[in-house]
Parts: sequence; structure tokens; C-alpha cells
Amino acid sequence: MNSTEQDKKRILIVDDDPEISESTRLALEALGYEVEVARDGSTGLALAERRRPDLMILDMMMPKRSGFLVLETLRQIDDFPTRIIMITANEGNRHKEYAEKLGVDAYIRKPFPMDELIDAIERVLNER
Repeated sequence: MNSTEQDKKRILIVDDDPEISESTRLALEALGYEVEVARDGSTGLALAERRRPDLMILDMMMPKRSGFLVLETLRQIDDFPTRIIMITANEGNRHKEYAEKLGVDAYIRKPFPMDELIDAIERVLNER
């Protein structure tokens, strides 16, 4: 993907952990992505509906609205184009199975190396 194509890709990070969201934002902006950050599920859902990002990095456990509630709501929008990578500190396979049932494109457990997330982002964005 050349940089002009990549510049057009918008990524929304929805995570209440400022360290994760800021380090991820900085890494993605350095790669040429347009990045927005929401610190809770309700704000993330509103931004996703309004901005229609190409990709959403969605934390599972957040204040105001969990990643699952955000995902369930987005999946009710028929033409919602956003690809979703769910990140979580939760170790349970039951949550992973439910996320996959809701159609997440990737599921990554925290803590993760930034390279793993970037590889997942590039893979998901190139699957279209």
C-alpha cells in the first residue's frame, strides 16, 4: 500500500487506558494513518457512527459502555463498513468466541507488542 492510499485510512481507537491509546495513536500516525481516540464506549460509538472509520480498535472493558455493547450496536447498522479489532486483558475463551460471533476481524489480548497490533491492522485493512 503506498502512503497516499494509507493516508486515507481512518482508525478509531476506543480504549480507556491512556497509555495504550496514546502509544497506539502515535505509532499509527507515524505510519500515516488518520487516528481519533475515544476514552469510553459511548463516545466511541458516537464517533464511529458519525465518522465511519475504516478500522476500529475496540477495548472490551470500558466505562459507560463495554466494547461488546458498542459492537452489538454497530452490528445492527446494515451498511456499517468498519472493520474491528478487539483488544482485551480478559483471558477467557468465552469472550473471544462471542467477539468472533459478532464478527470482529481480529482479537488481541493485552499486553501485546505494538508490532502484533500493526500487523493485524495491515492484514485487516488489506482484506477488503
